[in-house]
Amino acid sequence: MNIIPIRGESEWTALEFFAGIGLARAGMEQAGLKTIWANDYDLNKKAMYEGHWKSHELLLADIHALKSEDLPSADVAWASSPCTDLSLAGKRAGLRGGRESSAFFGFTDLIAGMNERKPEVIVLENVTGLASSHNRDDLRAAVKEFNALGYAVDAITLDARRFVPQSRPRLFLIGAKSPIDGGEQDTCLRPDWLSWLHKDPEVHTFMMPLPKAPDLLSHGLTLEIESMPDTDSRWWSAEKVARFKDSMAAVQRERLERFISLPHLTARTAYRRTRNGIPVWEMRAEDISGCLRTARGGSSKQAVVVMGEGKLKIRWMTGLEYARLMGAGWYTLENLRDSQIQYGFGDAVAVPVVGWIANHMIIPHLVASKKAKGITANG
Repeated sequence: MNIIPIRGESEWTALEFFAGIGLARAGMEQAGLKTIWANDYDLNKKAMYEGHWKSHELLLADIHALKSEDLPSADVAWASSPCTDLSLAGKRAGLRGGRESSAFFGFTDLIAGMNERKPEVIVLENVTGLASSHNRDDLRAAVKEFNALGYAVDAITLDARRFVPQSRPRLFLIGAKSPIDGGEQDTCLRPDWLSWLHKDPEVHTFMMPLPKAPDLLSHGLTLEIESMPDTDSRWWSAEKVARFKDSMAAVQRERLERFISLPHLTARTAYRRTRNGIPVWEMRAEDISGCLRTARGGSSKQAVVVMGEGKLKIRWMTGLEYARLMGAGWYTLENLRDSQIQYGFGDAVAVPVVGWIANHMIIPHLVASKKAKGITANG
């Protein structure tokens, strides 16, 4: 197995585990962190990753097949480990018993094997369900695993909706060799359902001083919707639109009619649900997208409903809209199927969320560590 060359001393560097299409890489780059090695096991995601990043080859391999000695030294290791088994769609099989989520231990085994080369900071991104899975035992086990590697842990939750018009809450564990402590309880970043961890005597945690996170957005979806003419074949037929309306509950249909009567166009997303054994369409009230998902994650695709000026138009969400709602409207999408794009982005982490964590949690630890060792970032 070939080792990718280690960075020059002028840059902070990162390893990207479970890289997917590289959105963690994009977010870390916003803070000056250069990804020098990446890994995933999905061929379609690898194709997207290489199609966009061009000069960086993603190593296609199962996490359990990798060897610590083949990993280059780096300042940070980011892991967006599979979360299917911890979500409701995965029936909460759990961190150890789940077919995919147990890959987390493949990651920590690799870090352990790096010995004195272990990164200064390691990060785990996962669904918020990790905090309650198996009566909190899964989160406790993950933190203990970080502790055993020599890292104290800060745990926060951050919703992509603070940066983009998509509801996408996620849980982040930030492990630091030399933690910066002294932060205060923040119900925004460390709400009650998560703050118990910092009081648990079984684990070594810290609370980093952090700035206030941006407020949750209340609108913005309409601005991200792709403009297309009425003649575009992606708009649903009148018959399909009628079936959409007919399936809606009374309160949903009333909301739809109010939006249609507006003097301007507005957009909402809608999911197909099953209520009492009957398939129905449900439309969000806010100008915010629901959480983007993959079909494999157990949730249907989102439809985009455009209303106003007496009109109603509906179609499936496009690949570009998926990218924009993840803070990656610049991502290379040419020659990709919409289903491929939706799978890649629906399984990813929002770029600005990673950027915020990198800027406010990762970089300060790297700077402090270098200063403590009498070394500057410029070597």
